[in-house]
Amino acid sequence: MSFQAYLDNIEGKTGLTPRQFIDLATERGFGPGTKAGEIIAWLADDYGLGRGHAMALVHVITKGPQIGATHVDSGRAHSDPSDTLWLDGTATNPGT
Repeated sequence: MSFQAYLDNIEGKTGLTPRQFIDLATERGFGPGTKAGEIIAWLADDYGLGRGHAMALVHVITKGPQIGATHVDSGRAHSDPSDTLWLDGTATNPGT
């Protein structure tokens, strides 16, 4: 599953876009420098997200939408067509 697919699945499961999760995380004081475990616990407790999905959100909350070039068109698990993740919801994603 691509990194973007994880984010899209989270939106389908929770009704919230990745951008909305970033805003909620910011309200809780989470951002760059926050330990993954704190964010994972919050997402599990409040939204029922498992570790894999939570880790996708940890990345965008702590590092933003850029992903490493090793994940772009690699043909491997988590391969994405772009090095920038779409955070504003599946309905507005120009790549779909």
